Amino acid sequence: MQFDVVTLFPELFAPFLTSGITRRAFESGQVGVNLHNPRDFAQGNYRRVDDRPFGGGPGMVMMAEPLVQCLSAIRLQRGDAVPVVLFSPVGAPLSHATVSRWAQSPGAVLMCGRYEGIDQRFIDAHVTEQISLGDFVLSGGEIAAMALLDAVARLQPGVLHDADSHAQENWEGRVVPEVLLSGHHVRIERWRRDQRLTLTARLRPELITQARGEGRLSPVDEALLAAL
Repeated sequence: MQFDVVTLFPELFAPFLTSGITRRAFESGQVGVNLHNPRDFAQGNYRRVDDRPFGGGPGMVMMAEPLVQCLSAIRLQRGDAVPVVLFSPVGAPLSHATVSRWAQSPGAVLMCGRYEGIDQRFIDAHVTEQISLGDFVLSGGEIAAMALLDAVARLQPGVLHDADSHAQENWEGRVVPEVLLSGHHVRIERWRRDQRLTLTARLRPELITQARGEGRLSPVDEALLAAL
């Protein structure tokens, strides 16, 4: 799969793509990442990419024309019509289901806004999906793009394996639960689900209510929750 990232700060991605466990997915090409600076498609000596919003208001927005030219160049290189994703507080929250969908896709064009946002005309004409990390504001879309790429990379075959998930049997008097050392995969998976359910019930009870309403809790799950 190939993700093309449109960003005014491509240098922010270099450490991310070459560090940590997920670098395997990027270095192997399982998840391809190309970076595109819309400033390279701007006109004039100053390569200006920002302008005042129509109708007035504070701050500046990213101009539509450099983004259109950048997107056209990406389309020409790719030769396909993958979705254009904008990271925005008004988008749908990023979830595991969303990540799983992207992890099995051909990829996408990821738009990283800056300033006060992007010219709404570009959004209306070209953006097919908006994604949010939560109900807060970031300086730009780069962190959100990295979050999506990291989550997608982790789901690729061979990126995570036992050598990277090992745990010491005893650390500062804290012993690894016996079930995790048993090699019994069914029991281990049940234990891990119980732990996740317990933690979620304590910290995010609304997610338990949502899962129950969607019928995603088994009788065993419900028995555990009833006993908490």
